[in-house]
Amino acid sequence: MKIAIEGCMHGDLDNVYATLLHLQEVERTKIDLLICCGDFQAVRNENDLESLSVPPKYRSMNSFWKYYSGEKVAPFPTIFIGGNHEASNYLWELYYGGWAAPDIYFLGFAGVVKFGNIRIGGLSGIYKSRDYHLGHFERPPYNHNEIKSVYHVREYDVHKLMQVSEPIDIFVSHDWPLGITDHGNWEALVQYKPYFEKEIQEKTLGSKPAAELLEKLKPPYWFAAHLHCKFAALVQHGDGGPVTKFLALDKCIPRRHFLQIIEVESEPGPHEIHYDEEWLAITRKLNSVFPLNARRSNFRGHVDMEESRQWVKRKLQHRGAKPFEFVRTVPCYNSSQTVANGSLSGHNRNPQTEAFLDLLELPYLLDDGEPVNNPTAPIPRGPVDYDSDGPLDYADEIELPEDDDEDEIELPEDDDKYES
Repeated sequence: MKIAIEGCMHGDLDNVYATLLHLQEVERTKIDLLICCGDFQAVRNENDLESLSVPPKYRSMNSFWKYYSGEKVAPFPTIFIGGNHEASNYLWELYYGGWAAPDIYFLGFAGVVKFGNIRIGGLSGIYKSRDYHLGHFERPPYNHNEIKSVYHVREYDVHKLMQVSEPIDIFVSHDWPLGITDHGNWEALVQYKPYFEKEIQEKTLGSKPAAELLEKLKPPYWFAAHLHCKFAALVQHGDGGPVTKFLALDKCIPRRHFLQIIEVESEPGPHEIHYDEEWLAITRKLNSVFPLNARRSNFRGHVDMEESRQWVKRKLQHRGAKPFEFVRTVPCYNSSQTVANGSLSGHNRNPQTEAFLDLLELPYLLDDGEPVNNPTAPIPRGPVDYDSDGPLDYADEIELPEDDDEDEIELPEDDDKYES
């Protein structure tokens, strides 16, 4: 199976798909799947731009809406996670994961799916310590603080992933695991990104929860993006233990290393995206402690999943493991109009999410109502001073180690995009 890995998409689906189609033709090969490491920007119409955390001058429809509307069809099955520049109102509709457009699957704020017999896990967002222990208190429409905090990684989602015990083949995060630079050519990295050196020396570059997941899951492959450069590392887990090949990729602009092709052993196709039995069991077991307020939440220890696992197994045997069908929940963008079709900035119940929760016999908790853990807990909406969530962007790239012979793709020269 050949899998294409893409760094930060920034809504530029047309160029990424065109590049991969060109590669298929030139190399006479077949790409089975595309995985995007965040900043996907699933913007359906102009209202979604109000929930996109980018400077106003960079709020652009780009090309996802064409695939949402059906004007275009994704040429490859596509799986993506969220980053720190997303239409967060739409991703919140699909908190548990689901089709953002036909053949384009969002892994959820945290999630695991199967593609054929390959298990793919992911964690959306970026790490900020101030919000990590809080619940998901943000609700659309977001104020100027919530539009940033909504994509900050929460301990609850990491705790769910820490319950995974069966092998993960590929894991995807937006930011890098803390300390990953110790396992690659960090000297070359700081030659091109000199402002990283202080964070590397102080061991603050990257995400602590991602590092904990890397240590726990030990996947053969881990892919990331966010820092807008290419960086490879090999992580040896103990003496004689498994090895994780880590690769961070750039954003989708010309003359940057934003795409990589890997080949993994798999069962013969055709391959489809399916729900993962273990992940559904974890979701069902832990949904009762889903924190939805701004207070500190604590999650400790391993949870016994056997009863939930057997329950899910029986359900999937009866129903099958294919995700529920894609459903549009808002009007599509109309390029001939200059304004959005009505005010749809609040929360929409996505039929996929409702069907998913019905399958697991779980309540719907994503509405705009009061927090379920503590109905009296206030949702903060005051003027908190949130700092920038990403580094400034500079040019140039890092090469892969010499033993990495995977295919690499670049676009011809063009203008840059906004900074991270």
